[in-house]
Amino acid sequence: MLRQLLLSLATLACLAAPPRTLRVDYGHTGDANAEHFGVDRVVLEPLPWPGDLSKAVDTSNLGKYCFEVSDRATGKLLYSRGFASIYGEWETTDEAKTQSRSFSESLRFPQPDVPVRIQLKKRDAQNAFKTLWSFELDPKDPLIEQAPAPEAGGLIALQKSGDPADKVDFLILGDGYTAAERGKFEQQARKVMELLFQQTPFKEHRKDFNVWALCPPSRESGISRPSTGVHKRTPLGTTYDAFGSERYVLTFDNRVWRDIAAQAPYEFVEILTNSETYGGGGIHNLYSTASAGNSTIGYLFVHEFGHHFAGLADEYYTSDVAVTNNAARPEPWEPNATVDPLHPKWGSLLTPGVPLPTPWKKDAFETHSHDYQKERRAIRAANKPESEMDALFAKEKVFEMDLLGKDTHAGKVGAFEGANYEAKGYFRSQEDCLMFTRDDVGFCAACRAAIEKVIRQYAK
Repeated sequence: MLRQLLLSLATLACLAAPPRTLRVDYGHTGDANAEHFGVDRVVLEPLPWPGDLSKAVDTSNLGKYCFEVSDRATGKLLYSRGFASIYGEWETTDEAKTQSRSFSESLRFPQPDVPVRIQLKKRDAQNAFKTLWSFELDPKDPLIEQAPAPEAGGLIALQKSGDPADKVDFLILGDGYTAAERGKFEQQARKVMELLFQQTPFKEHRKDFNVWALCPPSRESGISRPSTGVHKRTPLGTTYDAFGSERYVLTFDNRVWRDIAAQAPYEFVEILTNSETYGGGGIHNLYSTASAGNSTIGYLFVHEFGHHFAGLADEYYTSDVAVTNNAARPEPWEPNATVDPLHPKWGSLLTPGVPLPTPWKKDAFETHSHDYQKERRAIRAANKPESEMDALFAKEKVFEMDLLGKDTHAGKVGAFEGANYEAKGYFRSQEDCLMFTRDDVGFCAACRAAIEKVIRQYAK
């Protein structure tokens, strides 16, 4: 009898409805020297929490920031996540040295049933998380916003593998698509989904993913590209030229896209833009973006999603970027870059007998790459057709695959100097990688291991 009662209680527990999703929208303001925070609004999202409640505490140690939700009365940790942010990148730009800016950000977590204390932390010079801001929240506060979300055009289930709590829930949002172009968006969303699952290790874990799509209708086709005089108001607010980089695509309208995304179960978000000009971006545990109509979408989308999904660092270092690195050179939190070539964080993956640091055709690569970057800048400065940029990319790819693919240690795991936007002092795990070039080489060993770890964090 007792056994039957316990089984019945266990069954009821399993059938209990999951908590709703609570979201705190807040302002993040500051400059290169100081930062401040303030609550904007608290939103009870319409759908249940999509994650596995048994994995509520983050074990990845990824992100420049993290936040923790604790029971206010007992101090018990209920939920935590590491993340990066637009502010976290912007504070390293030259602009942040001379002026202050404010950005909207969000914290999402399962709705607690008791008052909680929320702490937002940031890595210090030793890479340890230190609390910058804390506040208390009562989930029964009547001022928590519960108004209906804006129109999002209807949820599309691109791939449903199981209950959201058991799967990685990946949401593809469309921006700059008119109502008449909804079919175009769905076709492009399905295309990038298939491109993702062609890459190892996503390919091997396809059944661990649900893939959803939303495309709020835009009044006009396309997105903003201010450097060429194009300005448009789109549902998600995506734009080229973020931080003055012509290829960097972001949205700064955090509240807007969060309200749209709340109509789907999601943990990771890709924003596809209705555009052809090469451009994209990716920020860990925020979102990634990609121009859906570009000829390199197979590389562009997966590369940027790697930043977002697994906190992967860029391994290239010859392209122009707006951000700068810490002059003190602390060990990067990103899993695929290191300052210690003799003891890299991917040590268990090293190819036996490979020298550390690992020699490669660095000088030949840099000489060719610097000439290529000049051509690339000239094409953009003259606002030439995108077909000319496509042709340049194709020519560069042929050269790089021949140079890097036939080198002495090609395909081996070591510590190759040149990564994280720096020619010296930072090292990557393999000579070539999807995070280094547009070559057909897939993710390097360090990147694959990092992606696997995140999948395990979210999928049963």
